[in-house]
Amino acid sequence: MPPYPEKLINEGETVVLDLKPHWWFFWKHILAGGVLLIVVVLWALAAPDGLDFLSVPIALAIVVYVGFIVVAYLTWTYTHFVLTDRRVVSRSGIVSKKGTEIPLDRVNNIDFSQKIFERMIGAGDLAIESAGKDGQSHFENVRHPDMVQQEIYRQMEVNSRRQATWQADAIATANPGMQSARPPAAAPPDVADQIAKLATLRDQGAITSEEFETKKAELLDRM
Repeated sequence: MPPYPEKLINEGETVVLDLKPHWWFFWKHILAGGVLLIVVVLWALAAPDGLDFLSVPIALAIVVYVGFIVVAYLTWTYTHFVLTDRRVVSRSGIVSKKGTEIPLDRVNNIDFSQKIFERMIGAGDLAIESAGKDGQSHFENVRHPDMVQQEIYRQMEVNSRRQATWQADAIATANPGMQSARPPAAAPPDVADQIAKLATLRDQGAITSEEFETKKAELLDRM
């Protein structure tokens, strides 16, 4: 199964999810195959010698069904639902291509829906509302749509923080004088003042004369 083409990934962009449609994508093909199987079994059990005229149509139906399956499998193989750290992308098609691209900073809301059986097998649909011209994009047969929804929201937060950082850096670069100035470092305490404070502590009995002389010597050595 080919991954999402690397040439379609922008420089510095990271792919977070690259999902194929859930196997429930094939439900129509499974249903058609079941019907065809029943017909073949009934034909085989109903005295084939007297029903030779049905052999050609049934063989033709099997060939058509096989072609139906091959086309469906190729369609599934070349269908991608991709989440990067910057956008949501849907791309499908073997020869002719179609796709949807939604930047994360334009996503307004994400809804997912699952019927009871879909919840049991981990499939569902996603609806993404965006500020684009289409308004809402619908994606079917998404694997674990609730988890995908949460991951999109998480990447939106990461993207928002990244853009805020870029904007702050751009402003700081364009206006170096407007950079947030740090408060000037406090000047180191004057040695004489510190010695005077130590003397007061000595006189008050908080430290001994020996401790006073030791600390005084350390302060004088720093000058």
